[in-house]
Amino acid sequence: MTRSIADQTESQLGGSRSVLVRQKRDHIELDRLLHAIDKSAGAQRQDLINSLCQLVFPHAFAEESVLWPIVRAELPDGEALTLQIEREHQEINELFTELEKLDPDAPEHRELFDRIAAVLREDVRDEEDVLLPKLQDKVSPKQLRQIGIQWEVVRRTAPTRP
Repeated sequence: MTRSIADQTESQLGGSRSVLVRQKRDHIELDRLLHAIDKSAGAQRQDLINSLCQLVFPHAFAEESVLWPIVRAELPDGEALTLQIEREHQEINELFTELEKLDPDAPEHRELFDRIAAVLREDVRDEEDVLLPKLQDKVSPKQLRQIGIQWEVVRRTAPTRP
């Protein structure tokens, strides 16, 4: 049975350079930021949201540019899996575009951010529990490290806004 990457050690995921480890690290930081944003207000809230954007958008861009072509090539259901996650990414883009128009302390801002947090968490679950374990079953640890290096290069040069 395929195990969620959330429940595996760095070694089991292919080592520190593996795309799986890099994904898991970003997901842990995402969760930390979501909790911090939930407890913040005003300028601090906006700063944390900016940090979240600097994490989320390059991460998604690197997934779509580097990881999805490999997933589609390696997994029989790769097209369907990536399409579902791309839909989540698109919804996140649209929601953040709306969020940028609102005052961080407005009730509408908090409501919209709650929706963003829910979609982000759903995206993480889809990746960690389904897509990435399936990829792990198909490619070698060496390939996971090679993909991880490519993913990181793209992530570092990717846009940080929707």
